Amino acid sequence: MDRVVKFLKEAGTYYLATVDGDQARVRPFGTVNVFEGKVYIQTGKSKDVSKQIHANPKVEICAFMNGEWLRVSGKLVEDDRREARQSMLDAYPQLQAMYSADDGNTEVFYFEDATATFSSFTAAPETVKF
Repeated sequence: MDRVVKFLKEAGTYYLATVDGDQARVRPFGTVNVFEGKVYIQTGKSKDVSKQIHANPKVEICAFMNGEWLRVSGKLVEDDRREARQSMLDAYPQLQAMYSADDGNTEVFYFEDATATFSSFTAAPETVKF
């Protein structure tokens, strides 16, 4: 799990895929945080991505860096605790200009039953479950 988070943070941007009815949707994301031993991401409740995750929490993310890519698939579970939201905002102070833990919009999700695969063209894939 630590290697997954390190890769995502160093890559800076990863792409989150959701399902919208029968259409896949992909968008860039940049937040990843560990809170109470779980990997979290953050968004706003007002965004379409939030609605899509609530309708179908099975997602996949992908990031690429230095000739290696990472895919993480799993189920996102909302954590509606203020402490979880604040932990994310503390990890990304730049978000505090747009979000606060008590604004009714900030939303964090953690991965459940996640499978991460590190791949490249020069090495065999490595899989991690968390």
